[in-house]
Amino acid sequence: METKQRAAGRTRTVRLTVTAMLTALLLVMAFTPLGYLRIGALSLTLCMIPVIVGAVTEGPAVSAFLGGVFGVTSFIQCFTGDFLGGILLSESAVRAFLVCFVPRLLAGLFCGLIFRACLKKDAKKGWSYLVGSLCGSLLNTVLFLGFLALLFMNLTFTPEQAEVLGADSVLGAVILIAAGVNAPIEALVCTILGSAIGKGVAAATGRFVR
Repeated sequence: METKQRAAGRTRTVRLTVTAMLTALLLVMAFTPLGYLRIGALSLTLCMIPVIVGAVTEGPAVSAFLGGVFGVTSFIQCFTGDFLGGILLSESAVRAFLVCFVPRLLAGLFCGLIFRACLKKDAKKGWSYLVGSLCGSLLNTVLFLGFLALLFMNLTFTPEQAEVLGADSVLGAVILIAAGVNAPIEALVCTILGSAIGKGVAAATGRFVR
């Protein structure tokens, strides 16, 4: 009994440590150019990487928490120079928060659930990391654009804003982002780094999700 209690205690300690480290990494990325690489008026978002690592090492509860942290930092970006975020904030702070927060939380949760399901069929613990990481990035993009289109569908931009964004409405911006280079680059980088780092952390700590 005592041995089991000690093992459970070590497991909780490792989980808290990994979660704290990933949260710290996420915050550093969110408030430096590492997490939001500006491409014109839009940003290439890499903050999903710590969320993916949390999903493949600690499971959906931790990745949902990290996704929520990501969402809060994304909303803060609306106040600190993100061009599109500033437009959304001026239209409705509540809807802007929902667009920033809910998709990231759900992306973290679903990424963890998908990876857990894949790992059960991946005896060698290999391809599931690539699939989970790719799904995490794609879910973040699809859910964010979906919420953006749903909550701000009728929002049109001024001529000055349209010139900067390359679109005359939120719906046009959604199509532009979906068809542009941001989403493929995000997916590629998050898949490569998320799977490599996640598998390395899991192997080092013995934290393979069950």
